[in-house]
Amino acid sequence: MIRYVLKRVLLMIPIMIGVSFIVFTILNIVPGDPARAMLGEGALQEDVDALNHELGLDQPFFVRYFSFLKNVFTKFDFGNSYKTGQPVLNDVMARIPVSATLAILATISSALIGIPLGILSAVKQYSMFDTISRMVSIFLASVPAFWLGMLLIFTFALNLKILPSSGVATWRGYILPTVALSITSAGSQLRFTRSAMLETIRQEYIKTARAKGAPEKNVVFGHALKNAALPIITVVGTNFGGLLGGAVITESIFSLPGLGTLLVQGIRQKDIPCTMGATVFYAFLFCTCMLLVDLLYAFADPRIKAKYAK
Repeated sequence: MIRYVLKRVLLMIPIMIGVSFIVFTILNIVPGDPARAMLGEGALQEDVDALNHELGLDQPFFVRYFSFLKNVFTKFDFGNSYKTGQPVLNDVMARIPVSATLAILATISSALIGIPLGILSAVKQYSMFDTISRMVSIFLASVPAFWLGMLLIFTFALNLKILPSSGVATWRGYILPTVALSITSAGSQLRFTRSAMLETIRQEYIKTARAKGAPEKNVVFGHALKNAALPIITVVGTNFGGLLGGAVITESIFSLPGLGTLLVQGIRQKDIPCTMGATVFYAFLFCTCMLLVDLLYAFADPRIKAKYAK
């Protein structure tokens, strides 16, 4: 098991290097001059050139990229933000708790909604409840989170005035963004849970358990759900990793001081160190999340645990 974990951790390194190279290339292709953005449109060209030289932006592409990698791997330094002048690492670490809290709350909420409804939908296949559940799941999965977020702000913040529309000064600030993210994720979890449960319920050992007179509760939760856990764990883990890196628009809508907002600000201002730092951390968090999902497989399926042991 330890050998497998070390192998996966080492595999993260080329993945994050590839992500950083792609993002760094895109940032250099996109039109715009960071020095001009910092000094303003009315700045003299001589001042812009001097600032570009000070920041090292006049050096060749690969020189700047390998300098970035060297600082990251040797000093764990992502540079200083062009906008604030502060170390990017400090900004990222200060914003991770907000993004992680939002992702955890949204994942738990969507799992509490999608998994039970998916189980009931599979057990009551072709019933009215199953039909309604499938229609609701398709609708929820089709609703954009940003549109739902704006609708929630309009309803509960502007009209009813019972919840804040932005910020996380109190725990109430997490309610609306959590609802916006969890509802859209719950639809996909419902459909995947239903499909996994239906595939398991049709197996011969489920028919045998029912033929032996086992209570339906034990058949569903003790046999079917346990063996259908792998795809459910995959969906929940993937959704959590996606929420960590995919809540960018939602954080911007609700003005949350998270990684998503930091990334959007970095892109708008062409703050290369800020954008690179946020993106690399997103890649690291997602890879770590997928590693934890693979480790959970070993606890859900003894056959996979035995394979790891070998």
